[in-house]
Amino acid sequence: MSDLCVIIVNYNTRDLLRDCLRSVCASAGVGSLHVHVVDNASQDGSDQMVRTDFPQVLLTHNAENCGYAAANNLVLRQCLPAAYILLLNPDTLLPPDALARLIRFFDEHPDAGVVGPKLVRPDGSLDLACRRSFPTPEISFYRMVGLSTLFPHSRMFGRYNLTYLDAGQTSEVDAVVGACMMVRGALVQQVGVLDEQFFMYAEDLDWCKRIKDATNPRTGRHWQVWYDPAVVVRHVKRAASNGSARAQLAFNETMLQFYRKHYAASTPFWLDRLVVGGITARGLVTRVGALGARRTV
Repeated sequence: MSDLCVIIVNYNTRDLLRDCLRSVCASAGVGSLHVHVVDNASQDGSDQMVRTDFPQVLLTHNAENCGYAAANNLVLRQCLPAAYILLLNPDTLLPPDALARLIRFFDEHPDAGVVGPKLVRPDGSLDLACRRSFPTPEISFYRMVGLSTLFPHSRMFGRYNLTYLDAGQTSEVDAVVGACMMVRGALVQQVGVLDEQFFMYAEDLDWCKRIKDATNPRTGRHWQVWYDPAVVVRHVKRAASNGSARAQLAFNETMLQFYRKHYAASTPFWLDRLVVGGITARGLVTRVGALGARRTV
């Protein structure tokens, strides 16, 4: 049986968090299970609900919203001895065998450093973010101009969300989403915690990239990231940020940060200007839309 640390960062999603914690606490086949909730200054009574309904859960209440990466890191630095660590969003529901099956996946794949399940929306549709390629300048360009939407089954244009792959196909991928991703504890010690320059969004992409760039000391091969559709997790998605212009602005800014960290230095000048200009333009459109919405209220 394995030692597992589950970290849930919450922001004003009390009722969803309650359901999520019930599903986590009903998990079977896991050895020592430590569940942590980090509440980012919620105003909806989330912290009191956790204290009352789940006294066995370890709660950290932040006086201000410090962001997703920083909130996770508060616990990550404490639970490094754990064999496995699960980042989990409060708007998810786990089946009882999910955690045990994800751990078993690691046992069967010695070079797997990260594994994520199949995420489905409440309407049963696939959450496309649950398996992704890194947003290189080329892949991002196809996304920004709409080619990934027009030709989702193309191996060239459909790489952003790997829409050319069967959703039921177990696959090695570039990244899975932080809404539900399990990581070997030893890897946190090897590559470090989440990068706190990312307030929200892309911290999971960055982590996966750093992990895939690292080498498994036991085999001498690069660590792998896997998508395992045998485990299906329900995901409401963006419960804390749905409809928020601020969240969309944060997404645009984060994508620019990710690009500058990993790709800008090796990108030709003309393409660099195109990428930066495209992301900046998306941000301006979002700002104009937000201003228009305020004026009509």
